[in-house]
Amino acid sequence: MPRRDQYPKEDHRSTEQRHPDSKDLDRLSAEQIVRLMNHEDRKVALAVRHELPAIAKAVRAIVSAIERGGRLFYVGAGSSGRMAVLDAAEIAPTFGTPPWLVQALIAGGRRAVTSAVEGAEDAAANGERDLRARRFGSKDIAVGIAASGTTPYVLGALKYARKCRATIIALTSNRQVPITRLADIVIAPQVGPEVVTGSTRLKAGTSQKLVLNMLSTAAMVRLGHVYENLMIDAVLTNKKLEQRALRILAEASGKSVSAGRRALRQARHDIRVAVVILKRGVSAAEAGQLLAGAGGNLRRALGES
Repeated sequence: MPRRDQYPKEDHRSTEQRHPDSKDLDRLSAEQIVRLMNHEDRKVALAVRHELPAIAKAVRAIVSAIERGGRLFYVGAGSSGRMAVLDAAEIAPTFGTPPWLVQALIAGGRRAVTSAVEGAEDAAANGERDLRARRFGSKDIAVGIAASGTTPYVLGALKYARKCRATIIALTSNRQVPITRLADIVIAPQVGPEVVTGSTRLKAGTSQKLVLNMLSTAAMVRLGHVYENLMIDAVLTNKKLEQRALRILAEASGKSVSAGRRALRQARHDIRVAVVILKRGVSAAEAGQLLAGAGGNLRRALGES
């Protein structure tokens, strides 16, 4: 008979528990499986809702860090790392920020984005190494993402961030785990057990996507990269985005699409400058001066603040 110490220790993390409603998952029909998953997914938004005060606090911390010259770093492994890479990749084209402003580190590097890199998440030293290589410092801010809250790669990075005296945010699905003890701000949506035991790419991953959406979007809005609810700093890299820019200009100014096209051409495809041209009735040079005098703030340049 096997000795007790030959069995794994009992895991109290909710994300590792078996879900009582899915114990016969392999006997269910396709319709029953998707209905069960949909029922469980409905719980995710509510779990995130309970974390809104912490999420708002994290947004304020991110805005403060960026305003004083810092950068935002996401750190994750596996599914959590891929969520981080996805969110970071969208920020520059959506909000016109430099690519270095929001960065994502994933255990195993670029190869881990599309395939599993064996053992990558178990190397705590690599987390520190990767953050150190980006010249992470006290002005920067780190968001450690780990559903389990115990991923060594993430913990290694956050311990280094702690040495740098930087602000640390933990995004996890479990409380009372190592990652929360390293963080200044803890965001921990309690999504509970997964339909497939331990497969945290499901509800836990969905909650991470929702929270990252909030962190990055709310921070960029507070930093002035949105006018009303319009993407005034979007990078126009294709025809679809150029058409979107014309709709944005029409909505923001109340002017025609043809007027927006002329203003956008005069502004050298800078939507923010084009808005000033249209709303203030000035030249591109004058629009640029108004924006410069307002510190880049569009509402102030328009005299609306």
